[in-house]
Amino acid sequence: MEQGQKVAILAITVNLVMFTTKYMVAGLSGSIALKAGAFDSMSDVVASSTVFVGLVIARRKTKSFPYGLYKVENLVSVVVALVILFIGYEIIKEAIEERVVRLQNVPLAIGSLIGIMTIGYRFSRYEARVGKALNSPSLMADAKHMRADMFANGVVLTGLCSNFTRVDLDRMAAFVIVIFIAATGGKILIDGIRVLLDASLDYKTLSLAEKLILSEPQVIKIKSLTGRNSGRYKFIEADIVLKTHTLDEAKFTADRIETNIKKQINNVDRALIHFEPIQRDHLTYALPLENVEKQLISNHFGQAPYFTLITVSVKDKTAVGQKVFNNPFTHVQQGKGILVAELLNKHSIDVIITKEGFEGKGPFYVFSNAAVENRVTEENTVKDALERLGILYESDDLKNQLKRALVLTNEHDQVTRSGEHQADRAQN
Repeated sequence: MEQGQKVAILAITVNLVMFTTKYMVAGLSGSIALKAGAFDSMSDVVASSTVFVGLVIARRKTKSFPYGLYKVENLVSVVVALVILFIGYEIIKEAIEERVVRLQNVPLAIGSLIGIMTIGYRFSRYEARVGKALNSPSLMADAKHMRADMFANGVVLTGLCSNFTRVDLDRMAAFVIVIFIAATGGKILIDGIRVLLDASLDYKTLSLAEKLILSEPQVIKIKSLTGRNSGRYKFIEADIVLKTHTLDEAKFTADRIETNIKKQINNVDRALIHFEPIQRDHLTYALPLENVEKQLISNHFGQAPYFTLITVSVKDKTAVGQKVFNNPFTHVQQGKGILVAELLNKHSIDVIITKEGFEGKGPFYVFSNAAVENRVTEENTVKDALERLGILYESDDLKNQLKRALVLTNEHDQVTRSGEHQADRAQN
C-alpha cells in the first residue's frame, strides 16, 4: 500500500474519532452547534473515504481507460470542494436562526473541542505535506477541507465561550468564517474543474519543458508544445523539427528528450515527442583553410587559420554562396578542436570536410550531437573536394564573394600582426 493510501485511511480514522467525540459531548452539553459540528465531521469521514477510493483506483488502466483513471482524484477534489461549500451554507443557516439554548457541562465541551481542534490542525498539516510531496490533489483538498473545518469548530467554540458572557458572538463569527470557507472551497473547486476540462499546464512547467527540448543541438524549432494535468500526473506533448540524417537518429533524439523531461520535471507520466526532419533547400559545408586565396584545405582542424562555409543547393548540387572567417582559437593551448566545433555548430553547418577524421576525439562528439556529418577528403583544394562529392563549384558570384572574403581576411591579418608587434614592443 502506497503512502497516499495510508494517509487517506489515517484521515478516515481521525475524522471518525472527531465525530464520535463531538457527538458524545454534544449530548452531554446540549449544544446544538456541537451536534451540527459532529455531523460536519461525519461529512469529513465521507470525504476522506472518497479520497481513499480515488487513490486506489486512480492508477488502474483498462481497455476503456487506456490512459488510466488519474482524473478520479480531481473529481474527488471537486466533490470535497462542494462539501466545503455545503459546510459554509450550513454554518450561515445556523447563524441566522434565532434560538435559545441552555448549555450544560460547558468546560468539558470547551476542553474536548480544543483537543479536537488541536488534533485536526496537526493532522491537516501532515496530510497537506504528504499531499504536496506526492502531488496528490485529493490529499491536499482533504487537508484544506479539514483546515476549513477548524473554522467551523472555531464558530462552535465561540458559541460555547459566549455562554460565560452577555455578548453573543456566534452570529458575527459565523459570517466571518463562512467567507474563509467559501474561498477555500471555491479555489479547490476551480482547480479541480480546470484539470477535468484539460486546462493547460502552468507557465513555469511548460517553460522548463521548452528549455529542455531546445537544449538538444538537433532541435531546429518547436512547432507546438502542450501539456495538461491528470490527477497528480502531467502529460506533455511536443511537435519538433529535427536536423538529422536518418530516422534512427531522430528516434534516438526524441527518446532522449522524453527521458530528460521525465527526469527534470516531477510527476510526468508521459512525454510524447512528435518529430519531423527539417526540409532543407540548401546545405552548408564547412572546410578548414590554410590559404584563402588558393583555397587550400588545412591538414589540421583546430589549428587551421581560416574556415570557409559553402552554401549548396540541394536541388541541383551547386555551390551558390561562400564566406570565410578567421579561426579565433588558434592561440588556445588545449581544447581548440572542441571550441572550433562548437563555433561551427553555431553557424548551423550540415557537413564538415576535413583531411582527417574525428573518431574518438572531442570534435566528433560535438558534431555527432548536432547531427553534423564528417566527410574525409584527400583533395587539397575546396573546389576539388566539393567536386569529388558531386558538387559544382564554379560561378562568377562565388568568385566575387571569395574576393570580398579575401579582402576581409587580409585586413584582419594586418590588424592581428599589428597588435602582436605592439605587444612585443611593450614587453621589450
